[in-house]
Amino acid sequence: MSEIIFTSSATAKNGRDGHVKSNDGLIDLDLVNPAKGNSDKKGSNPEQLFAAGYAACYDGALNSVASMQKKKIDSETTADVSFMKDAEDGGYKIGVTLNIKIEGVNPEEAKELADAAHQACPYSKATRGNIDVKLNPQPV
Repeated sequence: MSEIIFTSSATAKNGRDGHVKSNDGLIDLDLVNPAKGNSDKKGSNPEQLFAAGYAACYDGALNSVASMQKKKIDSETTADVSFMKDAEDGGYKIGVTLNIKIEGVNPEEAKELADAAHQACPYSKATRGNIDVKLNPQPV
């Protein structure tokens, strides 16, 4: 195993219809399963939490890659995480579209930075080959 820099921890109880809380209490959320039509209840879901983490991680990787290439950018990444039926096994899976706004570069540079960030991002590395990820760079 690689050298551990830090570890984050959260505990879920009762799955998609339960509650999740981080060890430091900063995340303390009821969970609601949108697939069950629980639109009247308020709460988060695993896909929303994954979207937040992936967007933050990817945007950090994008800025790191741009900095290494001596490019000054301003960026914003939105991760759309979809919960889908898996045609292969009849179960479920997720897919991600990363909508990446990049200010300060032309369209070609935006695509190159987006692709390089996808290679460097720890979330992208963790999911590579396991889920479909679509990059949608949008130069501003």
